[in-house]
Amino acid sequence: MEPPTPTENRFFRRESQASQSPSSPNQQQPPRIQTESLATQTSQPPFHPLFPKKIQTLSLPLAPFVQLTSGLVHPAFPQTLLHFWLLTSDQLDALAAFYHQSPPCEWTAHYPCPIVYHADLSLEEKRRKIGKFIGLRGCETPVQTNVDENNNGFWGRAKTEDEIMEDARRARMNQEEDEIRRKMGWY
Repeated sequence: MEPPTPTENRFFRRESQASQSPSSPNQQQPPRIQTESLATQTSQPPFHPLFPKKIQTLSLPLAPFVQLTSGLVHPAFPQTLLHFWLLTSDQLDALAAFYHQSPPCEWTAHYPCPIVYHADLSLEEKRRKIGKFIGLRGCETPVQTNVDENNNGFWGRAKTEDEIMEDARRARMNQEEDEIRRKMGWY
C-alpha cells in the first residue's frame, strides 16, 4: 500500500483541482474534502459490539479507602476500575504500605479485608491482592489443584478460597457423621 499523498489520507480525500470547475478563472476555490466513513473502508465495524459495555464497566467509580491512622486517601488510589487496571507495581506497593498491609503491623487486621502482601509478587498477583483488599469481586487468590472434581489427574481450574472453605466444611461434617455412626452401633 502506498503512503498517503498530501492531498489524500486514510479518512479524507481531496478532489483534484482539475475536476473542479471554478466559477471565474481568477477565483480559486478551496478544495472540497470528501469524508469516507471507516465502515466503508473495511468490511468490519470500527470496534467490537461489546466495546461500549466494556468502556461503561471500566468507568465505574471506586469508593476510596481511608488510612486508619490519619484518615487520608492515598494519592494513587484508583478513581475508576480502569485506573485500577492501570496501576503499576510501584503504585501497588505504595498502596499496600500506605494501608498497613506491607509490612504487617498492629493496624493490618483492622481493615475490612486484610491481605498477605509481599513486594516480590508478580504484578498480576499484586493487583489481585490489592483488588481483594479494596473489595473488587473476582480478585480471590486461586489455589492450584492437581486433580479436578472427577479426579482426572490434570491441572484443572484453581479453587477459590470460598470453595476450599466449603470443601473443609463438608469434610468436617462427614467426619462428624462417621463418628456418630460408629457410636450408634447397629441403630
